[in-house]
Amino acid sequence: MLSCQSASRLVSQSLDRPLHWQEKLALRFHLAICRHCRRFAKQLNQLRSAVKTMMQRTEADASIVLKPEAKARIMHIIQQHH
Repeated sequence: MLSCQSASRLVSQSLDRPLHWQEKLALRFHLAICRHCRRFAKQLNQLRSAVKTMMQRTEADASIVLKPEAKARIMHIIQQHH
């Protein structure tokens, strides 16, 4: 039986990678009996959907443009973390 911590970790990981069949089975079983983790999974999926919608709208809006200085700062930060 998965702990809530392990179940929430798997819910999160399932957004980034396919789960192995053992992980899927354990997670489904846990979600069937734990309303708190079911709620967390639902909220995480809603958040992902909202961010995806926001990104699509932002990318389609030609009036939103980053200034060159902002792009340079972002690139600098990214390079520092690699």
